[in-house]
Amino acid sequence: MFEITVDEKYCKGCHLCISECKQTVLTVSDKRGKTGSFLPIASKAENCIGCLRCEKICPDLAIMVKEVANR
Repeated sequence: MFEITVDEKYCKGCHLCISECKQTVLTVSDKRGKTGSFLPIASKAENCIGCLRCEKICPDLAIMVKEVANR
């Protein structure tokens, strides 16, 4: 399993991470960031395969993917 974190301080809401995710893990939330745009959220985190595409494409280094132990 993987945990996806979006840092609201740095995310400008470009949604590149959403378009890059082939597993449709990320979607647009109803929460606004500091720029007023809607932030991404990992609404289907259970689909994450840990490819890190979202993390790598983020121009602001605002997204982090880390592996967590199964419970």
